[in-house]
Amino acid sequence: MITEVAILNVIPGQEDEFLKAFSIAQGIISKMAGYGSHQLKRCVENASQFILLVEWEKLTDHTEGFRGSKEYQEWKGLLHHFYDPFPTVEHYE
Repeated sequence: MITEVAILNVIPGQEDEFLKAFSIAQGIISKMAGYGSHQLKRCVENASQFILLVEWEKLTDHTEGFRGSKEYQEWKGLLHHFYDPFPTVEHYE
């Protein structure tokens, strides 16, 4: 399994809207090939910061399968406008 790790810095004041959009977006990612599970956690010290952890069977399930899909475009439309700066995503095994 590969763990995708993203630190998400949400624009202050937009956290509630982000969480609503994420509740929709998690239904998209959970149906993707190679998806295992995910967790979204909010930072205790900084309420505008979240960490997203996604388990994938293999790296390409995320980097090629999900990111190359039409579903990713929907995910992107729901979530990407909330981030400042745009998150760095890294993968761990």
